[in-house]
Amino acid sequence: MKRRSTNNILLALTALIWGSAFVAQSVGMDYLGPFTFNSVRSFLGGAVLLPVIFFMRRQREKSGEEKAAAGDRKTLVIGGICCGTALAAASSLQQIGLVYTSAGKAGFITALYILIVPVLGLFFGRRAGIKVWIGVALAVAGMYFLCITDGFSISKGDFLVFLCAVIFSVHILVIDHFAPKVDGVSLSCLQFFVCGILCAVPMLSQEQPQFGEILAAWMPLAYAGVLSCGVAYTLQVIAQKNTDPTVASLLLSLESVFSVLTGWVILGERLSGRELFGCALVFAAVVLAQIPGKQPAPNDLPTG
Repeated sequence: MKRRSTNNILLALTALIWGSAFVAQSVGMDYLGPFTFNSVRSFLGGAVLLPVIFFMRRQREKSGEEKAAAGDRKTLVIGGICCGTALAAASSLQQIGLVYTSAGKAGFITALYILIVPVLGLFFGRRAGIKVWIGVALAVAGMYFLCITDGFSISKGDFLVFLCAVIFSVHILVIDHFAPKVDGVSLSCLQFFVCGILCAVPMLSQEQPQFGEILAAWMPLAYAGVLSCGVAYTLQVIAQKNTDPTVASLLLSLESVFSVLTGWVILGERLSGRELFGCALVFAAVVLAQIPGKQPAPNDLPTG
């Protein structure tokens, strides 16, 4: 019980770091292009984890634990490439979208991944309960009030961030597949280096940043790279291993609330009453989707 409470606190801290990171990402756009920002922050996140991996490996050697088998290393590499590719696509869409929309709105739209994950799960034979579908309906209504203007059009930034939420859903499903099979910190580290390399290609070909521009953005880069990537993603991987997934998803959904609060406090962003109502509907949908349903009776369980 004590371990679970500690893990819940770590997940809430993860949500706070991720939510406030939207501010850092938004400020970073004043200095750098989206691919440059993502590439540098990803390399920072991976570099921060290298000494952690070294320390953990030394501890395992002292305790006499066996080294990872060749098959485990192969799975780790494949998982890192898959996770890093999905992360590069999702984070790039999010970063570009932040050029055209506010940090608070981006945080709430991104939170839709919690609803999209069970919907995508249908393609893998995972049934979604009635509360999930009610949540989807609430989320669609919330997206309308949050994003759709009077002329029934959605802004470019909102649409890009919504696509980001879809790709983040794929990213979560990929992590769900590989995380139980390999070391979580190593997987997190490798995915950041893969993401940084993939984002570096358009960075060098399209944006061609100057070193002085990167130095000028050191503060948002440090926050997004060291805390949001290196610390928060690792906290997520570690804490979720011993926490009920429903509770974990609910705690991580607080990211959307923190994104609006920090955008308001730090950037002075303001949302209209219509947009606040949309935020409330989206958050209600996220919470509803995480309420555990009634467990089926033994006779109702599928067989075969």
